[in-house]
Amino acid sequence: MTKSSRLSHVNEAGEAHMVDVSDKPVTARTAIAEGFVAMKPETLALLKRGDAPKGDVLATARIAGIMAAKRTHELIPLCHPLALAKATVDLETNSGPPGVRVVAEVKTTGRTGVEMEALTAVSVTCLTLYDMLKAVDRAMILERIRLIEKSGGRSGDCRAEPAPERSS
Repeated sequence: MTKSSRLSHVNEAGEAHMVDVSDKPVTARTAIAEGFVAMKPETLALLKRGDAPKGDVLATARIAGIMAAKRTHELIPLCHPLALAKATVDLETNSGPPGVRVVAEVKTTGRTGVEMEALTAVSVTCLTLYDMLKAVDRAMILERIRLIEKSGGRSGDCRAEPAPERSS
């Protein structure tokens, strides 16, 4: 296996390890991720009215996502702890299909990217939405969590293709 095709978190002996980034240049890095929580129209209406049993669902989910971005290295093995310069979570209610679109943007200036922090922020935000609304809708679906854009670092910039239409 050539060095370029080898997984960076696996050493020559085939063991998992944290990648040494000490020789990488410090650059500005950004990642944007998204996800969607599909729910019944009645659940979405309850959320929009602010009548959920557990309180302010959107504010709580937003804070949970930001906190998760800051603690990604504690949740995902081999992730580097990063000093984040920015972590935002935006939530957009959607009537068709009913649910909430979650978008997280994370920025840092460092030697490694923030893709995992953005994806973790979206994932935990979606989980928090589920937790806060499960009393009224246990059939919610957390879906389409993905990286949509990243910039900075040796591999440069990338942007995902538009997501295909939902299957359901």
